[in-house]
Amino acid sequence: MVGPSRPQIVLFGSSIVQMSFGHGGWGAILSEVYARKADIILRGYYGWNSTRAFEVVDKVFPKDAAVQPSLVVVYFGGNDSMGPHPSGLGPHVPLPEYVDNMKKIAFHLQSLSDSTRIIFLSCPPVDEAKVRQNQSPYLSEVIRTNELCKTYSDACVELCKELGLQVVDLFSTLQKVDDWETVCFTDGIHLSAQGSKLVAAEILKVVKEAEWRPSLHWKSMPTEFSEDSPYDLVSADGKTTLNSSEWTYFWEEQWE
Repeated sequence: MVGPSRPQIVLFGSSIVQMSFGHGGWGAILSEVYARKADIILRGYYGWNSTRAFEVVDKVFPKDAAVQPSLVVVYFGGNDSMGPHPSGLGPHVPLPEYVDNMKKIAFHLQSLSDSTRIIFLSCPPVDEAKVRQNQSPYLSEVIRTNELCKTYSDACVELCKELGLQVVDLFSTLQKVDDWETVCFTDGIHLSAQGSKLVAAEILKVVKEAEWRPSLHWKSMPTEFSEDSPYDLVSADGKTTLNSSEWTYFWEEQWE
């Protein structure tokens, strides 16, 4: 472990989480926004469903860890919502079991510490035509429909209301954009850079508006080693230095 110790923000989920640091992903955006403030830790597992996640949640988040996360962003549901395979194999999880898994994951995370906060991301929509077009010769038919996605998304949102958890409704959020099928996705399922911007913006909005103490909004968190120094860049007057620890001009987008 390197120091100084920073708050930990853990991203826990399936491929949309695992891939969140590539191609302008939302994990990379959060990492940039929270630079020198918190560590963004990736725990993403391509192809996983909520059942598999619950099987290992105590290993990913051990209760006896010396440091517990300040925030966990959880996403499972896309693979759960796939149509069932006749063999009984595959990632499909029946809706009641999905809800129960997510509830048990939430309870485990809540038990880590009194200050561990949770945000769930609900199941996003898919570009059904692109999914059909991209069928792999190595896989059985992948059944993904927006009817199924909405059912699982609504169930996740409803569960969060029941448990008093923060949630980002990805199914609704991504469809607010014109031509969302092509704008928000690369292959009909996984997020493009623009789709990731929407996800990051919604997460940051939730964090900003949540009445958490201490606040986990990036503007409210201390910046590491932010004191003035004679080794900072010299200002135009040639007599003083400029502290660059809070500069964000180099961001592609100025986040709130």
